[in-house]
Amino acid sequence: RTSVNRSAEAMTLFAVMCAGIFPIIHMGRPWLAFWVIPYPNMRGPLWVNFRSPLVWDMFAISTYFIVSLVFWYVGLIPDLKRVFMYHGAEHKTINALEAGSELTPERVQKFSLIHPRCGTAFLLWVMVIGIFVFALVGRPVWYWLVISRILLLPVIAGLAYELIRYAGKHQGNRILMTLLAPGLWLQRLTTREPSLDQIEVSIRALQEVMRVEQAESDGELRAESRVEVMA
Repeated sequence: RTSVNRSAEAMTLFAVMCAGIFPIIHMGRPWLAFWVIPYPNMRGPLWVNFRSPLVWDMFAISTYFIVSLVFWYVGLIPDLKRVFMYHGAEHKTINALEAGSELTPERVQKFSLIHPRCGTAFLLWVMVIGIFVFALVGRPVWYWLVISRILLLPVIAGLAYELIRYAGKHQGNRILMTLLAPGLWLQRLTTREPSLDQIEVSIRALQEVMRVEQAESDGELRAESRVEVMA
């Protein structure tokens, strides 16, 4: 792993740890932070403190921390590290294609591991957009809460997809790239610097996809031509 990868992983973990402090600070009485933790007590029903909205803050931040920790650990496993290297090879190949460069392993190796249309960034923006959308829903009864999550998920995913698609077409916009920087940084967790043979595999896969798409496109044009002739 490069120093940039290690720095990105450390920044992610420490950022989540810092975020976990804020609900405690916002309580106004941090010395009573244990109140947000559900525990048996004699003052009312069991787990009475689970009614506090702060509990959900702690639950969400704990979840983000665990997921980030898992990503960090997964990158240390040799087999999965190789998967991340192929992910990096894919990004480099797409970057080279969009730059109009010759698709050879040596030339592709010079391109960036980061790409705005990455699925890792997509998942982050689904989460971020979801926070704002679900904030408008509030906290209705539990069945409406579940239904709203299910019905609004396609809308949120669609917005996130259009966002990264737009970013992919406007990579020269510095303001846009600055706003989307967290999604780009997060890719450091799921990409690794690939070898030349991995890049060669990525190039071959891309060329095959392009060949199939071209064949399908030619077939559609021929079909349209036949329809026009028959008409």
